[in-house]
Amino acid sequence: MNRQELVNLIKERQSYLCVGLDTDLQKIPKHLLSHADPVFAFNKAIIDATKDLCVAYKINTAFYESMGIRGWESLQRTIEYIPSGIFTIADAKRGDIGNTSTQYAKTFFDTYKFDSVTVAPYMGRDSVEPFLQFPEKWAIMLGLTSNEGSQDFQLQKFDEEYLFEKVLKAGMQWGTPDNLMFVVGATQSSQLGHIRKMVPDHFFLVPGVGAQGGSLEEISRQAMNKDCGLLVNASRAIIYAGNGEDFAEDARKVAKQYQLEMASYLSQVAVGTL
Repeated sequence: MNRQELVNLIKERQSYLCVGLDTDLQKIPKHLLSHADPVFAFNKAIIDATKDLCVAYKINTAFYESMGIRGWESLQRTIEYIPSGIFTIADAKRGDIGNTSTQYAKTFFDTYKFDSVTVAPYMGRDSVEPFLQFPEKWAIMLGLTSNEGSQDFQLQKFDEEYLFEKVLKAGMQWGTPDNLMFVVGATQSSQLGHIRKMVPDHFFLVPGVGAQGGSLEEISRQAMNKDCGLLVNASRAIIYAGNGEDFAEDARKVAKQYQLEMASYLSQVAVGTL
């Protein structure tokens, strides 16, 4: 999916919601465990309930890899079930020397047909650039994350500049707003406006809303640009909203609340009042 297609989808659906399919066998409704593939059965129901309210699905591969071949089969069934025209993210946080990164890129772009993959840039340019060589595919580079450990490196200063600022500046030299996004955590609200000024045109993938406590209003006010420029991810808050037979209906209700709130912010941006 190219940038204009993504922007058009956001405008059409009045949503920049990304639903995270971080599916944990220990947390899904018990009645699904009798299915041959409980993870896919759960994902299928969530997708059916939310596919008209979101613009993206993010699959955290750790939840699938941990189950071995069965998990990869569930992942493949899931990515194939997501309707065409919805942006897909492999949250795999890959990043290695060039020839290895090329194979990672082929895994998620060619084999599994994802639109994007999250990338850890610690090893530098040659670990990221292979992901940027695929037409209409995206690398989503870790910028400033939501977790407590972000203090350990990302928020350390070197030559009066935070490490995450150096990473963002380097990333903008490697990729363009058409093939590179940045992960910016929702709980880093004090930095969001500053980061948007640094990076005016790139999309941000923003995790940390819902269960992690990030504010959708604050994210939207600080970081939205003329094209929206945001994919705000909610995982647990949506997919585990209910645990009974009607769990998918409960997930839809929460997703709808997010979509309606997002529509209000998009309308405010359109008239210049956000």
